[in-house]
Amino acid sequence: MATKKPDRFDQVDWDEFTDSTGLSISINTKLMLVAALPLVALYLFDRFRVGEREKTFPKLGEDLGLSGLFETLGLDYNPSNLDYLFIFTIFVFLIYLVLPLYQNPRMTKYYWSEFKRNRPAVVSLVWLGIVFVGGLLGPLFIKRPEQDILRGHQPPAFYHISENHVPRCLGEVSNGRCHGTWAHPLGTTQGGKDILDVIIHGMTISMKIAFITTLIVATIGITFGTVSAFSGGWVDEIMMRFTDIVISFPTFILFLLVLYIYGATLGMFIFVFAIFSWGGTARYVRSKALSVTEEEFIKATNISGASKYRIIRKHVVPNTASSIITQLTLLIPGFILFEAQLAFLGLGDSELPSWGQLIASGRSDLSFAPWIVLAPGFVLFLTILAFNFLGDALLDALNPQAEAEADK
Repeated sequence: MATKKPDRFDQVDWDEFTDSTGLSISINTKLMLVAALPLVALYLFDRFRVGEREKTFPKLGEDLGLSGLFETLGLDYNPSNLDYLFIFTIFVFLIYLVLPLYQNPRMTKYYWSEFKRNRPAVVSLVWLGIVFVGGLLGPLFIKRPEQDILRGHQPPAFYHISENHVPRCLGEVSNGRCHGTWAHPLGTTQGGKDILDVIIHGMTISMKIAFITTLIVATIGITFGTVSAFSGGWVDEIMMRFTDIVISFPTFILFLLVLYIYGATLGMFIFVFAIFSWGGTARYVRSKALSVTEEEFIKATNISGASKYRIIRKHVVPNTASSIITQLTLLIPGFILFEAQLAFLGLGDSELPSWGQLIASGRSDLSFAPWIVLAPGFVLFLTILAFNFLGDALLDALNPQAEAEADK
Protein backbone atom coordinates (compact mmCIF):
# COMPACT_ATOMS: atom_id res chain seq x y z
CA MET A 1 0.00 0.00 0.00
CA ALA A 2 1.43 3.31 -1.11
CA THR A 3 1.82 6.00 1.45
CA LYS A 4 0.94 9.61 0.76
CA LYS A 5 3.97 11.81 0.30
CA PRO A 6 4.15 14.75 2.68
CA ASP A 7 3.41 18.12 1.19
CA ARG A 8 6.27 20.42 0.41
CA PHE A 9 6.57 23.67 2.38
CA ASP A 10 5.18 25.75 -0.49
CA GLN A 11 2.27 23.34 -0.97
CA VAL A 12 0.97 23.32 2.61
CA ASP A 13 -2.37 24.97 3.24
CA TRP A 14 -1.29 27.00 6.25
CA ASP A 15 -4.88 28.12 6.91
CA GLU A 16 -5.44 24.64 8.31
CA PHE A 17 -2.84 25.29 11.00
CA THR A 18 -3.14 29.00 11.69
CA ASP A 19 -5.89 31.49 11.30
CA SER A 20 -4.05 33.43 8.63
CA THR A 21 -7.23 35.14 7.55
CA GLY A 22 -7.03 37.16 10.76
CA LEU A 23 -10.80 37.23 11.17
CA SER A 24 -10.90 35.67 14.61
CA ILE A 25 -12.25 37.86 17.40
CA SER A 26 -10.07 38.22 20.48
CA ILE A 27 -11.43 38.02 24.02
CA ASN A 28 -10.79 41.75 24.42
CA THR A 29 -12.89 42.58 21.38
CA LYS A 30 -15.68 40.32 22.64
CA LEU A 31 -15.61 42.13 25.99
CA MET A 32 -15.71 45.45 24.15
CA LEU A 33 -18.82 44.36 22.28
CA VAL A 34 -20.43 43.18 25.51
CA ALA A 35 -19.74 46.58 27.09
CA ALA A 36 -20.48 48.80 24.08
CA LEU A 37 -23.69 47.28 22.75
CA PRO A 38 -25.74 47.87 25.95
CA LEU A 39 -24.31 51.40 26.13
CA VAL A 40 -25.36 52.14 22.56
CA ALA A 41 -28.79 50.63 23.19
CA LEU A 42 -29.21 52.71 26.35
CA TYR A 43 -28.12 55.84 24.50
CA LEU A 44 -30.65 55.29 21.72
CA PHE A 45 -33.37 54.49 24.22
CA ASP A 46 -32.50 57.51 26.39
CA ARG A 47 -32.39 59.93 23.45
CA PHE A 48 -35.37 58.78 21.43
CA ARG A 49 -37.90 56.67 23.34
CA VAL A 50 -37.51 58.61 26.58
CA GLY A 51 -37.76 61.96 24.80
CA GLU A 52 -41.01 60.91 23.13
CA ARG A 53 -42.56 59.55 26.33
CA GLU A 54 -41.64 62.63 28.36
CA LYS A 55 -43.88 64.71 26.09
CA THR A 56 -46.93 62.68 27.07
CA PHE A 57 -45.90 60.87 30.25
CA PRO A 58 -43.43 63.08 32.13
CA LYS A 59 -43.47 60.99 35.30
CA LEU A 60 -42.86 57.81 33.37
CA GLY A 61 -39.98 59.43 31.45
CA GLU A 62 -38.22 60.37 34.67
CA ASP A 63 -37.61 56.73 35.46
CA LEU A 64 -36.26 55.77 32.03
CA GLY A 65 -32.80 55.99 30.50
CA LEU A 66 -29.47 56.63 32.13
CA SER A 67 -30.53 60.04 33.44
CA GLY A 68 -33.57 58.42 35.07
CA LEU A 69 -31.31 55.78 36.60
CA PHE A 70 -29.11 58.44 38.22
CA GLU A 71 -32.19 60.27 39.44
CA THR A 72 -33.51 57.08 40.99
CA LEU A 73 -30.20 56.70 42.83
CA GLY A 74 -30.52 60.26 44.16
CA LEU A 75 -27.74 61.64 41.93
CA ASP A 76 -28.19 64.96 40.16
CA TYR A 77 -26.63 64.01 36.83
CA ASN A 78 -28.05 64.17 33.31
CA PRO A 79 -25.58 62.72 30.77
CA SER A 80 -25.10 64.44 27.43
CA ASN A 81 -24.07 62.95 24.08
CA LEU A 82 -20.45 63.71 24.93
CA ASP A 83 -20.82 61.86 28.24
CA TYR A 84 -21.85 58.68 26.43
CA LEU A 85 -18.82 59.00 24.15
CA PHE A 86 -16.65 59.58 27.23
CA ILE A 87 -17.97 56.38 28.83
CA PHE A 88 -17.25 54.51 25.59
CA THR A 89 -13.63 55.73 25.59
CA ILE A 90 -13.30 54.61 29.21
CA PHE A 91 -14.32 51.10 28.12
CA VAL A 92 -11.73 51.21 25.33
CA PHE A 93 -9.06 52.34 27.79
CA LEU A 94 -9.87 49.62 30.32
CA ILE A 95 -10.23 46.76 27.83
CA TYR A 96 -7.37 47.50 25.43
CA LEU A 97 -4.83 49.11 27.77
CA VAL A 98 -5.51 48.04 31.36
CA LEU A 99 -6.81 44.50 30.79
CA PRO A 100 -3.74 43.44 28.72
CA LEU A 101 -1.59 44.33 31.72
CA TYR A 102 -3.55 41.76 33.74
CA GLN A 103 -3.39 39.23 30.91
CA ASN A 104 0.40 39.49 30.70
CA PRO A 105 1.61 39.61 34.31
CA ARG A 106 5.25 38.90 33.46
CA MET A 107 5.54 41.84 31.09
CA THR A 108 3.52 44.02 33.43
CA LYS A 109 5.93 43.28 36.25
CA TYR A 110 8.85 44.20 34.02
CA TYR A 111 7.22 47.43 32.83
CA TRP A 112 6.36 48.44 36.38
CA SER A 113 9.89 47.77 37.63
CA GLU A 114 11.21 50.04 34.88
CA PHE A 115 8.52 52.67 35.37
CA LYS A 116 8.84 53.05 39.14
CA ARG A 117 12.52 53.93 38.78
CA ASN A 118 11.26 57.33 37.69
CA ARG A 119 9.98 58.76 40.99
CA PRO A 120 8.42 61.94 39.51
CA ALA A 121 6.46 59.74 37.10
CA VAL A 122 5.08 57.65 39.98
CA VAL A 123 3.93 60.81 41.76
CA SER A 124 2.47 62.02 38.46
CA LEU A 125 0.56 58.76 38.06
CA VAL A 126 -0.96 59.22 41.52
CA TRP A 127 -1.97 62.79 40.69
CA LEU A 128 -3.51 61.78 37.36
CA GLY A 129 -5.37 59.01 39.18
CA ILE A 130 -6.88 61.65 41.48
CA VAL A 131 -7.83 63.79 38.49
CA PHE A 132 -9.31 60.76 36.71
CA VAL A 133 -11.40 59.63 39.69
CA GLY A 134 -12.45 63.19 40.44
CA GLY A 135 -13.45 63.79 36.85
CA LEU A 136 -15.29 60.49 36.59
CA LEU A 137 -17.19 60.52 39.90
CA GLY A 138 -17.18 64.20 40.84
CA PRO A 139 -20.21 65.27 38.74
CA LEU A 140 -22.22 62.39 40.20
CA PHE A 141 -22.00 63.74 43.75
CA ILE A 142 -21.22 67.44 43.35
CA LYS A 143 -23.76 69.70 41.73
CA ARG A 144 -22.75 72.00 38.91
CA PRO A 145 -21.55 75.30 40.47
CA GLU A 146 -24.19 78.01 40.53
CA GLN A 147 -23.84 81.75 40.88
CA ASP A 148 -24.79 83.56 44.07
CA ILE A 149 -23.62 87.16 44.17
CA LEU A 150 -23.94 87.34 47.95
CA ARG A 151 -21.29 84.60 48.27
CA GLY A 152 -18.86 86.36 45.93
CA HIS A 153 -15.16 86.77 46.72
CA GLN A 154 -15.17 84.55 49.80
CA PRO A 155 -11.48 83.93 50.67
CA PRO A 156 -10.04 80.41 51.11
CA ALA A 157 -10.22 78.83 54.55
CA PHE A 158 -6.61 79.77 55.30
CA TYR A 159 -6.78 83.34 53.98
CA HIS A 160 -8.45 86.67 54.73
CA ILE A 161 -9.14 89.88 52.82
CA SER A 162 -10.63 93.29 53.49
CA GLU A 163 -14.32 93.20 54.28
CA ASN A 164 -14.87 95.92 51.68
CA HIS A 165 -14.31 93.41 48.85
CA VAL A 166 -16.92 90.93 50.12
CA PRO A 167 -20.68 91.45 49.65
CA ARG A 168 -21.40 89.31 52.72
CA CYS A 169 -18.72 87.55 54.74
CA LEU A 170 -19.65 83.94 55.50
CA GLY A 171 -16.72 83.44 57.87
CA GLU A 172 -15.40 85.25 60.89
CA VAL A 173 -14.93 89.02 60.70
CA SER A 174 -12.19 90.66 62.77
CA ASN A 175 -10.45 94.02 62.45
CA GLY A 176 -12.25 94.69 59.21
CA ARG A 177 -10.94 91.47 57.67
CA CYS A 178 -13.12 88.66 56.31
CA HIS A 179 -11.70 85.23 57.09
CA GLY A 180 -12.38 82.19 54.96
CA THR A 181 -14.60 79.30 55.94
CA TRP A 182 -14.34 75.56 55.33
CA ALA A 183 -17.71 75.73 53.60
CA HIS A 184 -15.64 77.07 50.68
CA PRO A 185 -12.12 75.75 51.33
CA LEU A 186 -10.64 77.32 48.18
CA GLY A 187 -12.86 80.39 48.22
CA THR A 188 -15.41 81.59 45.67
CA THR A 189 -15.41 83.60 42.45
CA GLN A 190 -16.91 87.04 41.93
CA GLY A 191 -20.18 85.37 40.99
CA GLY A 192 -20.16 83.20 44.11
CA LYS A 193 -19.20 79.88 42.50
CA ASP A 194 -17.29 77.54 44.80
CA ILE A 195 -13.80 77.19 43.34
CA LEU A 196 -13.29 73.62 44.57
CA ASP A 197 -16.52 72.54 42.86
CA VAL A 198 -15.46 74.23 39.62
CA ILE A 199 -12.02 72.56 39.76
CA ILE A 200 -13.62 69.12 40.23
CA HIS A 201 -15.99 69.68 37.32
CA GLY A 202 -13.00 70.98 35.38
CA MET A 203 -11.34 67.60 35.95
CA THR A 204 -14.21 66.06 33.99
CA ILE A 205 -13.65 68.51 31.14
CA SER A 206 -9.92 67.71 31.07
CA MET A 207 -10.52 63.95 31.14
CA LYS A 208 -13.05 64.20 28.31
CA ILE A 209 -10.55 66.11 26.24
CA ALA A 210 -7.78 63.64 27.08
CA PHE A 211 -9.72 60.42 26.42
CA ILE A 212 -12.02 61.35 23.53
CA THR A 213 -9.50 63.40 21.55
CA THR A 214 -6.81 60.77 22.01
CA LEU A 215 -9.15 57.97 20.89
CA ILE A 216 -10.08 59.84 17.70
CA VAL A 217 -6.47 60.79 16.94
CA ALA A 218 -5.26 57.24 17.63
CA THR A 219 -7.96 55.60 15.50
CA ILE A 220 -7.40 57.80 12.46
CA GLY A 221 -3.63 58.10 12.83
CA ILE A 222 -2.90 54.40 13.37
CA THR A 223 -5.22 53.31 10.56
CA PHE A 224 -3.94 55.91 8.10
CA GLY A 225 -0.27 55.37 8.93
CA THR A 226 -0.43 51.56 8.81
CA VAL A 227 -2.38 51.44 5.55
CA SER A 228 0.03 53.91 3.99
CA ALA A 229 3.07 51.89 5.05
CA PHE A 230 1.71 48.59 3.69
CA SER A 231 0.23 50.03 0.48
CA GLY A 232 3.41 51.61 -0.80
CA GLY A 233 3.77 53.11 -4.26
CA TRP A 234 1.47 55.87 -5.42
CA VAL A 235 -1.08 55.07 -2.67
CA ASP A 236 1.52 55.75 0.01
CA GLU A 237 2.58 58.93 -1.79
CA ILE A 238 -0.97 60.31 -2.02
CA MET A 239 -1.78 59.43 1.59
CA MET A 240 1.39 61.10 2.89
CA ARG A 241 0.80 64.25 0.86
CA PHE A 242 -2.73 64.40 2.26
CA THR A 243 -1.22 63.99 5.72
CA ASP A 244 1.09 66.94 5.02
CA ILE A 245 -1.97 69.04 4.14
CA VAL A 246 -3.68 68.05 7.40
CA ILE A 247 -0.58 68.94 9.42
CA SER A 248 -0.25 72.31 7.66
CA PHE A 249 -3.94 73.21 7.96
CA PRO A 250 -4.63 76.28 10.19
CA THR A 251 -6.82 74.51 12.75
CA PHE A 252 -7.22 77.62 14.86
CA ILE A 253 -8.71 79.56 11.92
CA LEU A 254 -11.15 76.72 11.26
CA PHE A 255 -12.13 76.66 14.93
CA LEU A 256 -12.88 80.40 14.81
CA LEU A 257 -15.04 79.84 11.73
CA VAL A 258 -16.93 77.00 13.40
CA LEU A 259 -17.22 79.12 16.54
CA TYR A 260 -18.81 81.92 14.52
CA ILE A 261 -21.28 79.59 12.77
CA TYR A 262 -22.23 77.05 15.44
CA GLY A 263 -21.03 78.53 18.71
CA ALA A 264 -18.42 77.28 21.16
CA THR A 265 -19.02 73.88 22.71
CA LEU A 266 -16.68 71.29 24.18
CA GLY A 267 -17.80 68.72 21.63
CA MET A 268 -16.99 71.08 18.77
CA PHE A 269 -13.54 71.78 20.23
CA ILE A 270 -12.78 68.07 20.56
CA PHE A 271 -14.06 67.29 17.06
CA VAL A 272 -12.18 70.09 15.26
CA PHE A 273 -8.83 69.60 16.96
CA ALA A 274 -8.98 65.80 16.86
CA ILE A 275 -9.81 65.72 13.15
CA PHE A 276 -6.81 67.92 12.33
CA SER A 277 -4.30 66.57 14.88
CA TRP A 278 -3.79 63.01 13.70
CA GLY A 279 -1.26 63.84 10.99
CA GLY A 280 1.80 63.61 13.23
CA THR A 281 0.60 60.30 14.66
CA ALA A 282 0.01 58.90 11.15
CA ARG A 283 3.55 59.80 10.03
CA TYR A 284 5.01 58.37 13.23
CA VAL A 285 3.05 55.12 12.89
CA ARG A 286 4.06 54.83 9.23
CA SER A 287 7.76 55.15 10.05
CA LYS A 288 7.49 52.60 12.87
CA ALA A 289 5.50 50.20 10.68
CA LEU A 290 8.07 50.44 7.89
CA SER A 291 10.88 49.62 10.33
CA VAL A 292 8.98 46.65 11.78
CA THR A 293 8.21 45.21 8.35
CA GLU A 294 11.94 44.86 7.73
CA GLU A 295 12.30 42.48 10.68
CA GLU A 296 12.97 38.82 10.00
CA PHE A 297 9.86 37.55 11.82
CA ILE A 298 7.66 39.63 9.50
CA LYS A 299 9.36 38.11 6.47
CA ALA A 300 8.85 34.64 7.93
CA THR A 301 5.18 35.38 8.49
CA ASN A 302 4.85 36.50 4.88
CA ILE A 303 6.45 33.27 3.67
CA SER A 304 4.01 31.24 5.79
CA GLY A 305 1.14 32.66 3.75
CA ALA A 306 -0.42 34.94 6.34
CA SER A 307 -2.60 37.74 5.01
CA LYS A 308 -1.61 41.39 5.30
CA TYR A 309 -4.50 41.98 7.69
CA ARG A 310 -3.22 39.30 10.04
CA ILE A 311 0.34 40.58 9.83
CA ILE A 312 -0.81 44.09 10.68
CA ARG A 313 -3.14 43.05 13.50
CA LYS A 314 -0.98 40.34 15.07
CA HIS A 315 2.53 41.62 14.51
CA VAL A 316 2.89 45.21 13.29
CA VAL A 317 0.44 47.00 15.59
CA PRO A 318 1.48 45.10 18.78
CA ASN A 319 5.17 45.74 18.06
CA THR A 320 4.60 49.47 17.53
CA ALA A 321 2.02 49.92 20.29
CA SER A 322 4.51 50.96 22.96
CA SER A 323 5.89 53.80 20.85
CA ILE A 324 2.40 54.89 19.82
CA ILE A 325 1.17 54.97 23.43
CA THR A 326 4.03 57.19 24.56
CA GLN A 327 3.59 59.49 21.57
CA LEU A 328 -0.13 59.89 22.29
CA THR A 329 0.53 60.48 25.99
CA LEU A 330 2.68 63.47 25.11
CA LEU A 331 -0.11 64.88 22.89
CA ILE A 332 -2.70 65.03 25.69
CA PRO A 333 -1.28 67.99 27.67
CA GLY A 334 -1.25 70.06 24.48
CA PHE A 335 -5.00 69.57 24.01
CA ILE A 336 -5.77 70.39 27.64
CA LEU A 337 -3.60 73.50 27.59
CA PHE A 338 -5.05 74.70 24.29
CA GLU A 339 -8.62 74.44 25.63
CA ALA A 340 -7.57 76.46 28.68
CA GLN A 341 -5.95 79.11 26.47
CA LEU A 342 -9.05 79.43 24.30
CA ALA A 343 -11.26 79.70 27.37
CA PHE A 344 -8.96 82.35 28.86
CA LEU A 345 -9.23 84.36 25.63
CA GLY A 346 -13.03 84.12 25.75
CA LEU A 347 -13.25 81.74 22.77
CA GLY A 348 -14.69 78.80 24.69
CA ASP A 349 -18.08 77.94 26.11
CA SER A 350 -18.71 80.54 28.82
CA GLU A 351 -21.06 78.16 30.64
CA LEU A 352 -18.50 75.38 30.78
CA PRO A 353 -16.94 74.91 34.26
CA SER A 354 -13.41 74.45 32.92
CA TRP A 355 -10.12 75.50 34.47
CA GLY A 356 -9.53 78.01 31.69
CA GLN A 357 -12.89 79.68 32.27
CA LEU A 358 -12.18 79.87 36.00
CA ILE A 359 -8.79 81.49 35.39
CA ALA A 360 -10.37 83.97 33.00
CA SER A 361 -13.05 84.89 35.54
CA GLY A 362 -10.44 85.95 38.09
CA ARG A 363 -8.00 87.94 35.97
CA SER A 364 -9.72 91.24 36.80
CA ASP A 365 -9.60 90.50 40.57
CA LEU A 366 -5.93 89.58 40.90
CA SER A 367 -5.15 92.57 43.11
CA PHE A 368 -7.34 91.38 46.00
CA ALA A 369 -8.59 87.87 45.08
CA PRO A 370 -5.59 86.00 43.61
CA TRP A 371 -6.89 82.59 44.66
CA ILE A 372 -9.41 82.60 41.79
CA VAL A 373 -6.53 82.38 39.32
CA LEU A 374 -3.91 80.60 41.41
CA ALA A 375 -5.98 77.56 42.44
CA PRO A 376 -7.04 76.38 38.94
CA GLY A 377 -3.74 77.56 37.45
CA PHE A 378 -1.80 75.39 39.87
CA VAL A 379 -4.03 72.36 39.16
CA LEU A 380 -3.65 72.92 35.40
CA PHE A 381 0.13 73.20 35.76
CA LEU A 382 0.36 69.99 37.80
CA THR A 383 -1.81 68.06 35.35
CA ILE A 384 0.17 69.10 32.27
CA LEU A 385 3.46 68.44 34.07
CA ALA A 386 2.20 65.02 35.20
CA PHE A 387 1.34 63.99 31.64
CA ASN A 388 4.79 65.05 30.45
CA PHE A 389 6.52 63.10 33.23
CA LEU A 390 4.29 60.10 32.53
CA GLY A 391 5.05 60.19 28.82
CA ASP A 392 8.80 60.31 29.40
CA ALA A 393 8.64 57.42 31.88
CA LEU A 394 6.51 55.31 29.54
CA LEU A 395 8.97 55.96 26.74
CA ASP A 396 11.81 54.61 28.89
CA ALA A 397 9.80 51.65 30.23
CA LEU A 398 7.97 50.53 27.08
CA ASN A 399 10.57 51.42 24.50
CA PRO A 400 14.07 50.94 25.97
CA GLN A 401 15.59 51.01 22.47
CA ALA A 402 14.81 54.74 22.24
CA GLU A 403 16.72 55.37 25.47
CA ALA A 404 19.66 53.32 24.21
CA GLU A 405 19.73 55.26 20.94
CA ALA A 406 19.59 58.56 22.83
CA ASP A 407 22.62 57.57 24.93
CA LYS A 408 24.78 56.91 21.89
